[in-house]
Amino acid sequence: MKYSIDEKEDGLAISVDDVKDKKEKLLQAFQECQQGRCSCPTEEYKKLDSIEIEHNDETIELRLKSKRGTKINKAEINKCLEYTAERVEK
Repeated sequence: MKYSIDEKEDGLAISVDDVKDKKEKLLQAFQECQQGRCSCPTEEYKKLDSIEIEHNDETIELRLKSKRGTKINKAEINKCLEYTAERVEK
């Protein structure tokens, strides 16, 4: 799994590539966060207004929109993605 995080005016855009056989596990983990059941070791989910998930065979695209007046910490989301990557490897 490889990923990149781009800061946007109202949140973050994340591209997760090279998902191969881990795609379903990754989608499940991201959907848990989308539903408010995130297990990542961060408080950043409290700043989220919404999470949009799009995917194809090779890539998962996430759009994290922050609540009005907040800014999502890119470094914390990076930690969350590392945690998620480790979780799906098990």
